[in-house]
Amino acid sequence: MSRNILAAQIKNNKRVLLAALLVLAPTLNVAYAGTTELYNQSCVTCHGAAVLGAPKTGDKAAWNARMKKGMPALVNNVKNGYKNMPAKGLCSNCTDADLANLIELMAK
Repeated sequence: MSRNILAAQIKNNKRVLLAALLVLAPTLNVAYAGTTELYNQSCVTCHGAAVLGAPKTGDKAAWNARMKKGMPALVNNVKNGYKNMPAKGLCSNCTDADLANLIELMAK
């Protein structure tokens, strides 16, 4: 195989890979998103408007009562689902640390 043919194949493969990444990027970003981005992707729908019994983000009274249970209990509730909240609260890629950070963010 000549160098020119090999170079052309590599260039074409790079284009295919780039196109695939552009298509898949929106589905991959949750794993690398910061806490605010995770909140906007997974939590704001319910916690932003306090729907279905979700404590509203920033409602100190609602969150203080929950925070008294301790972070391990709250993370466990999120991981397993609690009342109307589905397991992992719509953030299937979140780690326990992500969930704790999200709780802290909403409780501020």
